[in-house]
Amino acid sequence: MVSFQLSDEQDALREMTADFVKNEVIPKAEHHDRTGEYPVEIARKAFEVGLVNITIPEQYGGGGLGHLDETIITEELCYGCAGIAISMTVNSLASVPVILAGSEELKKKYLGMLTDEYCNASYCLSEPDAGSDVANMQTTAVRKGESYVINGSKAWVSGGAHAKWFTLFAYTDREKGHKGVTAFVVPSDLPGIEIGKKEDMMGQRASNTVFINFQDVEIPAENRIGGEGEGFKIAMQTFDRTRPPIGAAGVGIGRRAYDESKRYAMERKTFGVPIAQHQAVQFMLADMAIAVEAGRLLTWQAAWLADQGKRNTMYCSMAKCFAGDSAMRIATDAVQIFGGYGYSKEYPVEKLLRDAKVMQIYEGTNQIQRMIIAKNLLAT
Repeated sequence: MVSFQLSDEQDALREMTADFVKNEVIPKAEHHDRTGEYPVEIARKAFEVGLVNITIPEQYGGGGLGHLDETIITEELCYGCAGIAISMTVNSLASVPVILAGSEELKKKYLGMLTDEYCNASYCLSEPDAGSDVANMQTTAVRKGESYVINGSKAWVSGGAHAKWFTLFAYTDREKGHKGVTAFVVPSDLPGIEIGKKEDMMGQRASNTVFINFQDVEIPAENRIGGEGEGFKIAMQTFDRTRPPIGAAGVGIGRRAYDESKRYAMERKTFGVPIAQHQAVQFMLADMAIAVEAGRLLTWQAAWLADQGKRNTMYCSMAKCFAGDSAMRIATDAVQIFGGYGYSKEYPVEKLLRDAKVMQIYEGTNQIQRMIIAKNLLAT
């Protein structure tokens, strides 16, 4: 039997998150978008009410919730502001590799660090010349006795300037290609780490995106996540768990754009009637609603498969790709419905359009997602 009914706990979780967004996120979204200020105080409040570190197991102080629960929370957070939401969800991307393959000592120390008090961790995979092409990364980790020495640069690190530690991927053996990539936990206060300037982004401006340089950074060998050469596999397994929330973020942005458009269309009048009575506008609203519902079901399916321990790679890519493209299309139509007002910063749909664009880019561009989907389809 198939059921789309959420549990009472999940309904309560969604309601609590929606209330938090209404009271804490939406009133401050314009300020953080305009200034680019990292929303530390909002994120700290989210930590205090249990909306941060929700998928970290309970034995390490986390919420012990599933990936479906995470998509529910992420959709609501991004309904309020996707840029602010990153400050609350960034830990998930960094912690999943440790949960999947870290030693018990790493889990206790670094996951516990995130749950003991509010702080951030960041994910360092992309590089200036290696985004979707992970195998082209230049960062290296050279074994030196009981340590590794790391050299290289990482790009587009969300929350990087505020992170206590990084999950970092580097080559331990370049000759092996992607099978020579290894994952590490790197504390952010070590000598040789230089945080670059904050990128002045088009959208999601509160996310604190930075470049980070690592020069002769020495870490103990026990900070390795999994074995040497397992980094690429760990990164791909991580995306199978973090792409559903990215899809949910797209759904949240799209749903907000739809709600704003519907409200405006019922108030704004042309030719003596609300524009919602014009068929051209009705068709745009209908397409928005279809995309939101379909995107949510795809993200739920991908997250549910992860919670069941089943392979979900293709469905994650479908969810991320469809929801990201839909968010951009919905936000574009929202600006169109608002007309000239939609192009003004005075109204929220202008920001939603800027926030939506990166949904087609990060955690693997939507072109890469289509490649993954096709590869899986043709392998069956």
